Formats: sequence, C-alpha cells, structure tokens
Amino acid sequence: MPVAEAPEDDGNDAPRQSYNFAPGYYGAVYRADTPDHGAGPAPNAAAGESQHNENDQETTSYKLQSMKWGLIPFWTKRNPNYASMLKTINCRSDSLSTPGGMWATMKARKRCIVIAQGFYEWLKTGPKDKLPHYVKRADGQLMCFAGLWDCVQYEDSDEKQYTFTIITTDSNKQLKFLHDRMPVVLEPGSDAMRQWLDPKAHEWSKDLQSLLQPFAGEVEVYPVSKDVGKVGNNSPTFIRPLYSKGNKSNIANFFSSPKIENAVGSPTKLQDAEGGATTEKTEKRKQSEEVESPRKKQTTLKAISATNNMRKKTSIAAKAIGDS
Repeated sequence: MPVAEAPEDDGNDAPRQSYNFAPGYYGAVYRADTPDHGAGPAPNAAAGESQHNENDQETTSYKLQSMKWGLIPFWTKRNPNYASMLKTINCRSDSLSTPGGMWATMKARKRCIVIAQGFYEWLKTGPKDKLPHYVKRADGQLMCFAGLWDCVQYEDSDEKQYTFTIITTDSNKQLKFLHDRMPVVLEPGSDAMRQWLDPKAHEWSKDLQSLLQPFAGEVEVYPVSKDVGKVGNNSPTFIRPLYSKGNKSNIANFFSSPKIENAVGSPTKLQDAEGGATTEKTEKRKQSEEVESPRKKQTTLKAISATNNMRKKTSIAAKAIGDS
C-alpha cells in the first residue's frame, strides 16, 4: 500500500529500531491520513453537517507515523505513570464487540497497523520459571498487527502525543502451547487490511469485528535468550534460536573448538585437549616441527596468545554490555 508521508529517522520521538521493543518506545504505525480526531466528521460538528469530507475522495492518503506504545486516550489530562500505560499496550478483540467502553472512539475512527518483525511470548516451564519464545512469519514477511491509535494533549502542555495499542485475539493452533492469545495479524496489502484502514468506515460494524481472527498463515516459533527479559538490553542474538550454532547464548558453542588464522589467512582448527581429529594442515605442521626455526615457533605462539587475549577482551566487553 502507498505511503504519502513518513517520520524522521532521528529525534526523541523517532521510531525506535530494537530487538527488544518495550512499552513506552516509539514505533512505526501505518494509518490513513486523517485529522487528530480520526475519520469522519469532527465530534463538535454542527447538527446536519455533511457526513462526507476529504476522506470520501476517490483516493485516500496513508502515512507512516511514529507513535508511543501504550495508548493514552484523548481525554487524559495529565501524563500517566508507567504502570497505567502498561494497561493499554494491548486491547482484547472481544472487548470491541460491545458498544461503549474506552475503545469506542478509537475503534470507529482511529484504526491502524503496527509494523514489526515478530514478537516474544514467555512459556511457563515451572512454578517460577519462564522461557521466552520468538514468533515470526514463516514466509519472512513483516508482521502487520491490527491496532488502534489516539492523540492527546495534556492540559499543561502545548505538544501533542500520539500513542497506540495492539489488538489481540485467540492464538492459532501453532501457538496454543505457548499462550492463549496472540496479536491480530493482517496480510500486507490485503482486502482485509484496506478494510481495516478505510477512513470512510467511521462506524464500528460486524464486518470490522470479523477481521480480528487468529492468524491463518504459518509461523516460526522457537526459544530465545532470557536476556530479552531485561528492558534496555538489545542484541540481534535475541531473535536467534537459543540452541543454534550462531547464538553465543548457546552454552554448547562455548565448548566448541576455536579457530585462528594460519599464515596464509585461512582458518585452521586447533586440536582439542583430548587429542581429537586434526586437519591435513595440522598433520603437515607436525611433520615440519623438527625443522621449524625457534623464531618461527615463537612468532606462532605469540599469534595464538594474542588471539586468546582478544577473546578474553571480547568476553569481558560482552559481559559489561550484558550487565549494563
């Protein structure tokens, strides 16, 4: 779908690129380019005023906008605390099926799409233990969550703040083991997405409610590092499978044989402590040990020592980052 406007990449309210996106962060939201009161006529429009406005043009503009996660309703007078904001990071789909409630205005006038690569969910593995899992689309496409947005201006401020919530529904069959709910995921550019974003539909209907279904596509789900549980931590390893070879959090990788660069720059595997199998290059090096000059031996040992020192420094740096 087209994008007529996009947010700046820098600034305090710029969308935040993170592998550990938390409530209160600013994310990219896709919506129809409507006034701050949302689609349809203004709430204070005179009686009998036309219900048709610029949104009834043949083409509707859509934009990407930076918004804060944790919806704050427009009637809020003062900036709420963090605990209050956590209550509105999600909106249950079944809460939209009945008239009234805090979502009444947003569901009719202020619908949006929240863009993400995937999401985390924690699996309870014991009385006091949970293991985070990462969920993404199996086809590699971005996830487009159905959401609601609002705009608020506090009584002691001249600035407006845009916030959003993510709508959740029942989990699909693949995720039932993990949690009983999941975000509503719409197909990019689909009729369902167009219908959800249509500003001309500024009254809630059964058709809109019917869009809020469990995701019918395939997903990939796997355990990841518990480090994702600490707000402020951020690493691409958070979305890698916990037991994969590419994940440094996998303890099995700690015991794998290290590699160094040989004289011509190609990787050479070091022999393990128990005298395991060696490569052909290692055998040739053994055969030449008796004729190798002391200076060359000394240089080789220094190179290995320098490599080990570098590993220690890297390990210390990684620990410092993890402890921050």
